[in-house]
Order: sequence, then structure tokens, then C-alpha cells
Amino acid sequence: MFRYVLADSWFCSNDNMMFIRHDCNKHFLMAMKSNRKVSLSLDDKLQGRSQRIDTVDFSEDKPVQGWIAGVDFPVLLYRQVFKNKDGSTGILYLVCSDLDCDAETLKAIYEKRWKVEVFHKTLKSNASMAKSPAHTVRTQSNHIFLSIYSAFRLEVLSLKVNLNHFQLRAKIYMAGLKASLGQLRELLAA
Repeated sequence: MFRYVLADSWFCSNDNMMFIRHDCNKHFLMAMKSNRKVSLSLDDKLQGRSQRIDTVDFSEDKPVQGWIAGVDFPVLLYRQVFKNKDGSTGILYLVCSDLDCDAETLKAIYEKRWKVEVFHKTLKSNASMAKSPAHTVRTQSNHIFLSIYSAFRLEVLSLKVNLNHFQLRAKIYMAGLKASLGQLRELLAA
């Protein structure tokens, strides 16, 4: 029950694009590395003429149709320029199989991918999914399930108290440290 597969440049291979479009019958929206070769017309593609995506002169307001060597269908190419928190400028090259998208749609869809990244970071850092001491299939399955469940509970709690996962984890950790220190003081005083 989904329409798009979102991926970063690590997964932007011709094989993945062809599999998603032909075998899964879904659209994709992926980031591309700046050195990927593209053709801006079917004639250029057929003649084997291509250029790096970072040398293409196209507007940020409108994606352009193009072709990627080794992919048998046209795609939309889009360059998104953004400002980082430190004031530097970043450029993201996006490729999409849905030719009906405009720039705003591409930005909105690709932004959803970031929420998945945050979820994976929470699974790894806050729910310790990768630090399983389990060795059997059952205990590993239990650890994975409980890591996902704890990430879910953390998300619910973070929405309730309006703090992000890392702020919430730090707050819980500090409360635990204070309680432990109080208990230690009681033991020392006895």
C-alpha cells in the first residue's frame, strides 16, 4: 500500500531502479551522487552522449526529464539546494521515475525519507538494537521486537512531552542518575 520507494545515494543503482519500476511496479525517488552520468534527450541517450549531473544547468524550480545509462525508461532529474544549520549550502541531486511530479512534490516526498533515518538512529542509539547479547533465534527476535517497541514508546512519549528522542533519553538518564545517587547517599549514611 505504497507508491514510492525512497532511498539515498547508496541505493541509487541501475539494478535497484529497474527492479523497483519493473518488478515491483512502484515509483522511486532517490538521491544520486554528483558524478552520475545523465542524458537530457532520448537522442543523446541513443548516441551515447551523457554528462555528469552536477554539470547540468537546470533550474531549482522545475525538474527536467532525462535518461540514465543502463536504465530503459525516462526519469525526472531535480537539483535541490538547501542551507545547512551552519550556514553552508548543500546540493542534493534527486532522480524520480514518476514523470508527473513537480519540484514541490519531489521535495515533500523526499523529506519523508529523513523521518525513517531518524527512526533508524533511534533504534540504534536509543533502543540499542545493535547491542544485542542474544545468540539464539528466539532471543534475537525478542530483542529486535522489544527494541522496535521501545522506539515506538519513546516516540509516543516524545510527542506527549514535546521533546526529541535524544532530549528525552538524556532527561530519563539524568533522573535515573539522581535516583541512584540518592539511594547511594542513603546507603552511605546508614
